[in-house]
This record gives sequence, structure tokens and C-alpha cells, in this order.
Amino acid sequence: MSKRVLQGIVVSDTCDKTVIVRVDRRVIHPVYKKFVTHSKKYAAHDEHDRFHVGDTVQIEESRPISKRKHWVVLGGPGDVAAGRRAAAAAGMAPTVENAVDRAAQQTETRGGAA
Repeated sequence: MSKRVLQGIVVSDTCDKTVIVRVDRRVIHPVYKKFVTHSKKYAAHDEHDRFHVGDTVQIEESRPISKRKHWVVLGGPGDVAAGRRAAAAAGMAPTVENAVDRAAQQTETRGGAA
């Protein structure tokens, strides 16, 4: 029997070697015939703590690792964790100071407070 592979978004990475992944699926409502989005959260094992909140990852079913953890992170499309580290090293990653500076510049170009 093959193992299930799901794709989702990391919503929490506070635990050591564990990430919480939200997997969304769209189903059609039986009465109203509209698409409804259902989501479920899975605890997945991330051995090297490579993935952080907002990363898109693929998880695979595995043997029980702990009480709640039965999934292992395979990786993201193009290994997004490595790409983010490279962007941060190059200085491309947005920081809080940059966001505050950009907001102040936008206010100045609009003519200040109304």
C-alpha cells in the first residue's frame, strides 16, 4: 500500500523538530452545490527545523513518531527553505525597518496627513 502525500502550508513551527501543516481541500456541498473549503492540521516531523511559518510543504504518511505525529515533511516545491535563506543572505528579505521606511515614504509622497 502506498503512502499518502499531502501538500499544505506551515502554520506553526514553535515545537522542536515538528511543524504544524494546514492542508486545505475543496468539496462540493451536497445540498447547495457550492464548493466549500475544509482544512485539517497535521503535526509533521521536520528533523532539521528547515521550514517556517508560511512555507508550502509536502508531507508523507509514516510510522507513528509520537502521540500526534504520523507524518514526515518531504520538502517544499524547489525547497523553499533554502531559497529563503539565500534571499536573506543577499539582503532581499523584507525586514520590519524596511516596511516602516516604505510606509513613511508613501505617506510623504501623498502629501502627509489629510
